[in-house]
Formats: sequence, structure tokens, C-alpha cells
Amino acid sequence: MDRQPPRATSDEIDLYIRTYYSLLRSSGDVRVRAFEEAHLYSRSSLHLGAEEMEPDLAAFAYSAGRLPDCMPRIRRLVLGQSPAQFRAAGLPIERWQVVRTRGRRRPLRWDGNDTLAAFIASASDIDDLIPILTAYQLEWNKIREHMIAARITDVADDAALANALGGEAAVARLRGALGPRSNAVLADMLAVECDLFVRLLDGSFREYQRSAQRWWNAIAPHVPPGRPVYFVSANSHSLANLLGGYALAHRDEILAFLRRRNFEDLVPRYDEAIAAGDHGLATNILYYSLRSFIHEPGETHRLAQVQESDAARGIRAIASPGKIDVDAQVIDLAMLRPDDVDPRVRIDGIEQLVRSRAVIINIDYPLGMAAYHHLTSVALGVEEIRGIYIMGKAATLNGRVGDVMISKVIHDEHSNNTYLFRNALCAADVQPFMKYGTVLDNQKALTVRSAFLQNREYMDVFYREGYTVMEMEAGPYLSAGYEIAEPKRHPKDEIVSLVDQTNFELGIIHYASDTPYSRRQSLLSKSMSYFGMESTYGCASAIARRIFANELVRLGEPTSFASSPHLAVPAGR
Repeated sequence: MDRQPPRATSDEIDLYIRTYYSLLRSSGDVRVRAFEEAHLYSRSSLHLGAEEMEPDLAAFAYSAGRLPDCMPRIRRLVLGQSPAQFRAAGLPIERWQVVRTRGRRRPLRWDGNDTLAAFIASASDIDDLIPILTAYQLEWNKIREHMIAARITDVADDAALANALGGEAAVARLRGALGPRSNAVLADMLAVECDLFVRLLDGSFREYQRSAQRWWNAIAPHVPPGRPVYFVSANSHSLANLLGGYALAHRDEILAFLRRRNFEDLVPRYDEAIAAGDHGLATNILYYSLRSFIHEPGETHRLAQVQESDAARGIRAIASPGKIDVDAQVIDLAMLRPDDVDPRVRIDGIEQLVRSRAVIINIDYPLGMAAYHHLTSVALGVEEIRGIYIMGKAATLNGRVGDVMISKVIHDEHSNNTYLFRNALCAADVQPFMKYGTVLDNQKALTVRSAFLQNREYMDVFYREGYTVMEMEAGPYLSAGYEIAEPKRHPKDEIVSLVDQTNFELGIIHYASDTPYSRRQSLLSKSMSYFGMESTYGCASAIARRIFANELVRLGEPTSFASSPHLAVPAGR
């Protein structure tokens, strides 16, 4: 049995966490500047240049991408858990503008002036947002100081900016982080020092639970009562694309759009894939292009067409249930049309699913501890959960971006538990769908509190213990899973075996979006773009096939998978 790994945080990270939670207990606004010293002392692996005089543009780009475009105008952030809390604080957020970020799904409202309201679904939102704000402010002010020292007067002069900030590549990264209004934002930088204030209206466990219950109450009417459920936490597009068939049925229209736009130079990549007989890659490019196709200017009817097509095949989407930005889908297995399903997930006997009573509830994976609250709400609302399958992004300490990792041990920083479980998925389930990436099973994963709340020394300790995967949701999901299986709350600071303790199946799989030990690839500087499609759809295909096989066995159908704990890919595919 695995021995208990080191305690949940390093001294530096622990000090940082205690600092901002202590300060946020204040009933008034707190200066972000009050967090800066602890932030610097933490020596976060995502902010390696925090203590340097030179701007850390990678950390600034990461932070800016997880904040809204209006951020340069913001001076005050208010964090709350419900509209009632904001109203009680005198903030009429119902009349404020909805704003979004590129790198986080977090409901935000902007008053059009200098105040931003952010909804928090769990403590993980605080652990995520505070370091992001602090890094943003630190780097904003360093960039400003360098521009002032270089006597920049024309922010459109890239040559002058390159001289001040360390070269053309640095300017390109900065402009990419600031978006299309980069000149206006740089002008703001010259004019104004960043001095943010933040206020936490409430952060109670009860309110997190109530928020999750509102979310489930919006989904429940779409779930037929008494039906068994397979729970999947993935993204909002993979299962719908694989099972609904819209993109494959409208291939010609999507390709015509793609040839008109050729964004990210995808047309030659698609043509090369077809010429090489790589139909998996070609289909993944279609799936990747579908979102842009749906939202092409002047074609507002396409989204409704996709939803209507999916609904006819038993796939119903619920966007932002309960005004919480965690989309959900309810998929009725009996309504799927086998001929429309992606060939990669068709298994022998799939046509017999018409006799199934089961549904899949797929949610767009929430952040950190929100996963615990959401799965708990689902479990309270349904009669039977037959399987829990988690697919998400992770950092890898021994692989490359795009690789797939399948773990059997997960240490959770939130509970400080080490969970041991039998993973229903293995490398053989995914590898047939992977041409470029590697699939690594029998791994050990660390569920971290936040991407910023880790440093190199801390990671080194876990790496020596064999932990090679770092992610944010699996631990909370397993804590909720424990409470579904056992008549008590999940423990803390224990080694917890779920190997033979559940009456539902567990499948947990991650694909690498970051390699924090590599200088070549990093979440800070590299978007997965369409390259992430191979691992995304490889993982989703394995999960769909697993669910189909389990359900066919329950229906008494002979299948090549029989009762094997792992799926096999039919010969010739």
C-alpha cells in the first residue's frame, strides 16, 4: 500500500493561503497589495520571475487571460456566492454587463465603471483568483515602471517597447495577453498604477452547497425520474460531437466555411489528414471547427439547428444551470442513433441500447472544490449512479503536452487524503485513438488547490514519491464518491481505499496541457489549440465505449468486452 505523501502544502504556500483568508475576513475592501509579500515568498512555479526586476510576461499573460478584457478599468472586485448577497451589499448586478474571460469559466458582472463582481462556486475560486489578481498587479506595475524608465510616449511603437521590455518576442507576448485593445491598455499602464481592492461578501460552506443545489434544480427537470445515471465530468462538446453526429452530417458545410476562413491554417492540415487516411484527425478538425462555424457572423440560426439535431438524438443541453457557469447535458442512451455515432465509439451490439433506461449526465468540469459540491448535488437528486468518469486537463511532470495520463492513486490537497481506486480505464482503451501522443497508465496524481499554489521545491517532493500528474478536480470528486458509497463524511489525512468499496465504476483520465518542468512547453505560453483535440477525443471515446459496454452487459447482450475491467478495440480499428 502507498505510504502517505508529505503534508498538503509547503510552508511558503501555507503562509500565503493563511494570509489571504485572514485578510478576506474583513467586512470591508482589502488592498491586493496586502497579499504581495506572501505571494513573492511563495515562489510559485507559475510566477518564477515575481521577485525579479524584469517583468515576467508569461505570468502576466497567464493572469490576464483569466481576467476579463475590462480589467484595466477595474479598481475593485467583489466576490460573492449568490445574487442575494450582492443585492444586500448594494450592488445591483442584475443590471450589470456580463463579461467573460478566455481561460476561466467564472460568472462575472461589470458595472461599466471600476467594479467587477465575481461569483465563487467553492473555496477553489478564491484560491485561484487571489493569486491571479496579485500576479496581474505585480507584473502590471513592473511593465509600467519599465515603460516609464524607457520614456515611452507612443505605445504603438513596438521598437521602443521591445527595447524597454526585452525584445520583439516579449512585445508580441504582451500584446497577445492584452488582446485587440492592447494600445489602449498600454496607455492605461503608463497613466495609472495598478492598485486593486477586493472584498469577500461571504465564503461559507453552506452557501457553496446552496449554490450547487440551485445548479442541480435547473438540470433535474431534464432527467427522467427513476432512471439510472452515468455521471461524466468532461467538457461541453466532446460527447455531444461523438454521439450526436451533427458535424459528420454537415461535413461539407463546415469544410466550405473552413476553406473560406482557414483559421489556424487548418485547411492544409485537414487535406493532409484525408490524404494520409487519418480519418480520426480529420474528424477532430471538423469538431474543432464546429464552434466557429456555429458562431459565424450572420448565421445565428446554426446554434438552434445543432441543438435541435442533438435533441432528436436524445442529447439535451442546459446552459449555465441556476446561473452557474457549469453547463450540463443529459443524454438518453435509448435515443441515440447508432448510424450517426462517431465510428470510434461504435461497439458490437450498440443498436441494443434502444432498450436501455440509462442516461448520461455530462457536466462541463467545474473548478476544484466545486466538483465536490456538484457531484454531491447530482447524487442526492438521482436514484442510482452506475459510473463516475472524470476527464480533464492536467500538468504532467514526465510527459509532453497532449499526452494522456490514467491514474490509480490520487492525493488530494483539500482533504490531505490519498485515494486508492481501481481505474476502469487503461492505456489500451485510449492508445488506438492516439497517433501523436503517448498514453501513460498506472500513474499517481496530485490534486492541487490552485495552479499558482505550488512551487518547485514542493513539486520535487511529490515527484520523488512518484506523483507525475497535477490537476484540480479528481480529489474533490473522490471525496464526493466516498460519501456516495459510505454512510459517513469523507475522512481527512488518511489513506482511503475505494478499490472494493463502491457499487459504481470509477474512471479518471487526464490529458496534459502543461509541462511545468519543461522550458519548451508551458501552460503559460502555449495554447493547446486544435492539437488538444486528439487527446480530448481519445479520452472521450474511451469513456463513451466503456459506458456502452457496461450498459450492454446489464442488458444481457453478448459483447466482446464481457465483464473485463478494460475495453478492447475491435480488430482493424
